[in-house]
Amino acid sequence: MVGNALGVEVVAICVAVGVGSVVERSAPAFTAMKLAGAGYLIWLGFRAIRHRRGLAAVFGTAAEPRGQRRAMLEGFVVGVANPKAVILFAAVLPEFVDRQAGHVPEQMLILSVVSFAIALMSDSVWGMLASAARSWFTQSPRRLQLVGGAGGLAMIGLGVSVAVTGRKD
Repeated sequence: MVGNALGVEVVAICVAVGVGSVVERSAPAFTAMKLAGAGYLIWLGFRAIRHRRGLAAVFGTAAEPRGQRRAMLEGFVVGVANPKAVILFAAVLPEFVDRQAGHVPEQMLILSVVSFAIALMSDSVWGMLASAARSWFTQSPRRLQLVGGAGGLAMIGLGVSVAVTGRKD
């Protein structure tokens, strides 16, 4: 959770200092990021559907213990590679900036730290809820298959949606 929040914070800092606007203003860069993200989502969706029957076996075996450093690194990679973080920070963060007060990047950096704190708290709650939901789902292989299939279809739908929508320029 901390690694993920730190990764997302790196994205927020990049947006605050202007990297997000470069991608936003470059049609080829935006299109490449969009299509790469869409392709990845579609690939994940097909994988989830293909392996939905194996979820019961995965949840039935104990996972290899991971060190804190590795877990934090994996979370960081997920956070920094999250395309929705770029979109969120590039679209939402500037709405809370008082441009007349000046120091826009500094304001955005402060807002990103507030977002970081909120992410740590909310992700902790979501983690605990997910743990409880996992226990319920693992009681039935059929539930796991339905979740795997529905999740896969949702990712494919989202990937297709990302690929066909967006900028018109």
